[in-house]
Amino acid sequence: MISNTQPRYEILSEESMAVLDRGWRRIVSEIGIEFLLPEALELFAAAGQRVVENNVFLDPDFVLEQVAKAPSSFDMQARNPANSVTIGGSNMVFGAVYGPPFIREGFERRNATLRDFENLCKLSQSFSQLDSAGGTICEPDDVPLDSRHLDMVYTLQTLTDKIYMGSVTSAENALDTIRMGEILFGGREAIERTPVSISLINCNSPLRWDDRMLGAMFSYVRAAQPVVLTPFLLMGAMSPVTVQATLCQQVAEALAGIALAQLVRPGAPVVFGSFLSNNNMQSGSPAFGTPESALGLLCTGQIARHFKLPFRGGGALTSSQTVDAQASYEALMTLMPTFLAGTNFVMHSAGWLESGLVSCYEKFIVDIELLSMLQAQFKPFEITEASLAYDAHVEVGHGGHFFGCAHTLENFRSCFYRPLLSSTDNFERWKRLGGEDATSRATTIYREKLESYQQPLMDEAIREELAEYVTRRRSELGD
Repeated sequence: MISNTQPRYEILSEESMAVLDRGWRRIVSEIGIEFLLPEALELFAAAGQRVVENNVFLDPDFVLEQVAKAPSSFDMQARNPANSVTIGGSNMVFGAVYGPPFIREGFERRNATLRDFENLCKLSQSFSQLDSAGGTICEPDDVPLDSRHLDMVYTLQTLTDKIYMGSVTSAENALDTIRMGEILFGGREAIERTPVSISLINCNSPLRWDDRMLGAMFSYVRAAQPVVLTPFLLMGAMSPVTVQATLCQQVAEALAGIALAQLVRPGAPVVFGSFLSNNNMQSGSPAFGTPESALGLLCTGQIARHFKLPFRGGGALTSSQTVDAQASYEALMTLMPTFLAGTNFVMHSAGWLESGLVSCYEKFIVDIELLSMLQAQFKPFEITEASLAYDAHVEVGHGGHFFGCAHTLENFRSCFYRPLLSSTDNFERWKRLGGEDATSRATTIYREKLESYQQPLMDEAIREELAEYVTRRRSELGD
């Protein structure tokens, strides 16, 4: 977790915010939002909202009353207290890639396995730039579908000691995540007092929250575990083809979901989520690392702050099929506005490739380098009398050099950013050392990190109880 205290890059005028406000109000009150879970409809009806079949027509002022109940920030406890975080305010919390079914390792693209999931957990644990391995870092295809969420949560809990994300594919899977959190942290009271898992609840855009996601959301919110309520918006498919219209839809969907969470449990910790990019209008395929997604990020940060909510967005996103220049510049095109917007919870910070279809080992290392540089760039910056190094000028004088002066000797080890991946060797030295490009060097780095990985210590009785729970639930699920 870093504290980003630099000024936010806000591009929406007061007039634009006012137009946006009128727009989302029209959507929720005149078009309505669909909720495909009967219990959600019952809660809205009991709160005086007009319900027609699955469609809820929301009073905008009622929505704002509910949203105001959500905290502007909240704490999360990690197994290692040094890795606990606060989400909100000036804080930025970073997690690895989430969701891909495939893995890329060198030139090989294949289905993801549990071993890959374990390896990505180990890499996430090994780099301080990440505050979380995330959740579904990849979708392991070699374990049964009905019970693989148990394997993933167990792996996150045992191979890392950072915060983790829960399963959201059903209410029952969410309950498994909650129960495993209770085992790890000492009971329901302990996890309700300070949450231990955070989970992604996606809107089935446009304007629909489906029953599976809502079922998981209800489970987590009742247990006081934070949820990231995220409209899934690819312009041209799930929203209109302009950033302005998409922002309006995003506000309507996100605030409706947040209002529901507050009906379930007033004061429940939530995150205003944003997953906003566009489609290629020639091919229909998703496009990432675009100027439009960058604009959306900057605007979303400003909008979430307007509602006094922590927000999620951005990451190291790319449409590239391999770890090349495109993968790097598109990742930076999304990561830079992520920092400029002051994003509080950042998913997909490392390892995302091929429009989110692939988790990639080499891209993971490239993204860690990008993340590390930006974290250094956005550290608090001050100018003090001591920082002006006046004595160095006195010592060196006119026309000299500073390599050997006292100020340099005192500070040379820590004065500049030292890259993990980048090479600054001259051509002759670079060639003599093998002439490797960044992707090749990334392969060496991730392999070395996996070889040197040390599993964080855990109470053996707790580990056994978790393993027994996984074994029992797998049997109950028929796997």
